[in-house]
Amino acid sequence: MSRSGQPPDLKKYMDKKLQIKLNANRLVIGTLRGFDQFMNLVVDNTVEVNGNEKTDIGMVIRGNSVVTVEALEPVNRMQ
Repeated sequence: MSRSGQPPDLKKYMDKKLQIKLNANRLVIGTLRGFDQFMNLVVDNTVEVNGNEKTDIGMVIRGNSVVTVEALEPVNRMQ
């Protein structure tokens, strides 16, 4: 759950390409396929970006390492 006690509202980001900033200044880009109440994310086609270097990484991101989530494509506000 988020700090407010509510589960994260990430439904509008499902199947959208996202840029996810993680702790330790890590940046990953991928398509959101699922999430849970702890904000653990299942992300498909995931690459970690480090300068000009891109590395394919696994699909699951632990919620406690997520700093920000940004959509890289249009998202419907009403859902």
